[in-house]
Amino acid sequence: MKKKRVMIRPEAESDIEDAYNWYESQRKGLGEDFLLCIEEALSRASRNPAIYSVVYKEVRRVLIRRFPFGVFFIDGETKISVLAVLHARRNPKTWKSRT
Repeated sequence: MKKKRVMIRPEAESDIEDAYNWYESQRKGLGEDFLLCIEEALSRASRNPAIYSVVYKEVRRVLIRRFPFGVFFIDGETKISVLAVLHARRNPKTWKSRT
């Protein structure tokens, strides 16, 4: 299967930046580890998006390894659109409002 292009919406970019900053403040280099895990999750999702469960309407979620976060995305014909990157304990309304 051909790898799809990944489009990260500005709100999701902000989610990633906030989490990166928090992890870096906890321990130098942990934010970088978080970013690597995000990249790995996005790569998995772009290769085979249909294997991830639909969590709301057309929104799917891929879990991030090592960190309690999920990447919420919509599987399009040629790309996946990332709506949110949120901690597992965040209120689902946060990303549902972005659909």
